[in-house]
Amino acid sequence: MEGVEDIVILGAGIAGLATSLGLHSIVTISVNSGLTTSEMPFTAPDQEVDFRCMNRRVLLETLENELPKSTIRYSSKVVHIEDSGFLKSIHLADGTIIKTKVLIGCDGVNSVVAKFLGLSKPSFVGRSGVRALINYKDGHGFEPKLMQFFGKGVRYGVIPCDDRTVYWFFTFTPTPQEKEVEEDPNKLKQFVLSKLGKVSDKIRAVFENTELNNMVCSPLRFRHPWELLWGDISKDNVCVAGDALHPMTPDVGQGACSALEDAVVLARALADALKRKQENDEKNEQWQIRKGLEKYAKERRWRSFELISTAYLVGFMQQSDGVLMNFVRDKIMAKFLAGVLLKTTRFDCGDLTIS
Repeated sequence: MEGVEDIVILGAGIAGLATSLGLHSIVTISVNSGLTTSEMPFTAPDQEVDFRCMNRRVLLETLENELPKSTIRYSSKVVHIEDSGFLKSIHLADGTIIKTKVLIGCDGVNSVVAKFLGLSKPSFVGRSGVRALINYKDGHGFEPKLMQFFGKGVRYGVIPCDDRTVYWFFTFTPTPQEKEVEEDPNKLKQFVLSKLGKVSDKIRAVFENTELNNMVCSPLRFRHPWELLWGDISKDNVCVAGDALHPMTPDVGQGACSALEDAVVLARALADALKRKQENDEKNEQWQIRKGLEKYAKERRWRSFELISTAYLVGFMQQSDGVLMNFVRDKIMAKFLAGVLLKTTRFDCGDLTIS
């Protein structure tokens, strides 16, 4: 079929690049113009920032460098997707139309592909998150561990990335009066500093010395987990992965990890299906693709449900400012929550080979 791609992946974040690496011999990647793969982990909708979390940037660059350059196509924004029978037509803002046998949406929380599948737009959880990176020319001196703190309606933490780079986060429940600080970097920084409470001078200096252009604030959103039980993760020859599948709050730190899980399961299921197709048998090929994506959806449905639910509940408990809830959290649930967080990291992707 002339002019038809075997596979198109929308989005070149961790999920998109890792999936394409598993299928690199037959993959075309399309990403929106203005976004580069090294910027995507910390790029909020319609917002670019000048910092990267170094470990994730290295991962993205490594994945990208492992791919043949001919498989990566930078394109203009996707306007809409048209169902042309088994083929899907991707209409771009510059007038280009790309037709494909398989469409994989790794295009983030505002996924066009998720919308095409009928999944609803992620919901605001009532909290906002500030994320930032600070570099120390002569080293920061922190031990390699998460330092987490709680205040009245806020939670924040400091995490060394390497000997000279520190990442920090700050989540809060904005009041109507505080919403305006999210739009003004100066007010946002002062707001964060005013909510730190009693911390060491060294910890406070992390926030005080962070440059304004190294901070970003965005509302925290998630997909209602029950939607994954009856919604379409895949349909015919279309599926979603990464944040397009399971947007979640950052409270269990599994967003990027689960994107890699998606990529392994999806690449294995789809490649295995395509390997079994018969030569010049279009109907059998379509059937194999559909069954491969259904297998992927079956494997990822409950895992995604668990991750989204756990992240939401952990965030709700950790950030509550009620006296009773704080007592339960600190005195009763602390060990349980630690166990839950550890359990979420333990996922067996199975055999990585294709039979």
